[in-house]
Amino acid sequence: MSRLSPCSPFAILTLVLLATNAHAQELEPREYTNTPVGLNFLLAGYAYSEGKIAFDPALSVSNGQFRTNTELLAYSRALDVFGMSAKIAAFVPYSSFFGHAVESGKAIEREMSGFNEPRFRFSINFYGAPALSVKDFASYHQDLIIGASLQVTPPLGQYDDEKIVNLGNNHWSFKPELGISKALGPWTLELAPSAIFFTDNTDFFFGGTLSQAPIYSVQGHILYSFPSGIWASLDGTFFTGGRTTINGVKSNNEQTSTRAGLTVALPVDRYNSLKLYASTGTSTRTGSEFKTVGIAWQYRWGGGY
Repeated sequence: MSRLSPCSPFAILTLVLLATNAHAQELEPREYTNTPVGLNFLLAGYAYSEGKIAFDPALSVSNGQFRTNTELLAYSRALDVFGMSAKIAAFVPYSSFFGHAVESGKAIEREMSGFNEPRFRFSINFYGAPALSVKDFASYHQDLIIGASLQVTPPLGQYDDEKIVNLGNNHWSFKPELGISKALGPWTLELAPSAIFFTDNTDFFFGGTLSQAPIYSVQGHILYSFPSGIWASLDGTFFTGGRTTINGVKSNNEQTSTRAGLTVALPVDRYNSLKLYASTGTSTRTGSEFKTVGIAWQYRWGGGY
């Protein structure tokens, strides 16, 4: 494989595909709800995504399409941190990916499977959600919760510097986030602004250097909780940024996109629950526009529960 120039349209395609997995596109309600101390959660899930890539009209790349199948295993635990409720969590995704496009009249494609980069997250509620035992939690009623989190993604995903498109990005990323959750009877309103900062990938395609500007996002959720324990959420997010630079040459691929989705959680018994979710892009400027459907099973234990 020959080295591509920093301004190659295929390189631009690659960077956009990499951005498909940007954490800014996540739609995850109830991240800052209070949870009894000592509870553990094990989650196994599956998601299918398919969509298209939006390009700058000046580029000779068109008909970008992709699809992914992703399996996820995650673990989290509720903690007491100086009297405040907190959580630690780890996520390990495995994906298969197929993408294709047309560059200057020639078909190009990439197919691969392997581990994505794992993610580690610490969150804490510093207002409105004290650390409580399972017994004391029975009398707790949410009003306003304010919290924050930090998610760290190390460069441990599948990566080959001789390939343009990879499941891993070969750089660290850090995502600080603020979370606000307000209960209004059976309704809950949530807002979570965040930013993602990236270190450089200094081994991009035969030793090049890839830099990425921060991505700024905000997600919101409107939840309704039913007496049966079922809850549903309307989800939305807006994100912008992420412009990349290859070997000092800036790419014209800054992203600006919005997504909308729906999440439904169904309790099975005292320890098990299912979550169904779907989302779609509503507007995109230079980025990926895709649809996702998924299902997740959750098992909880510990804390005297």
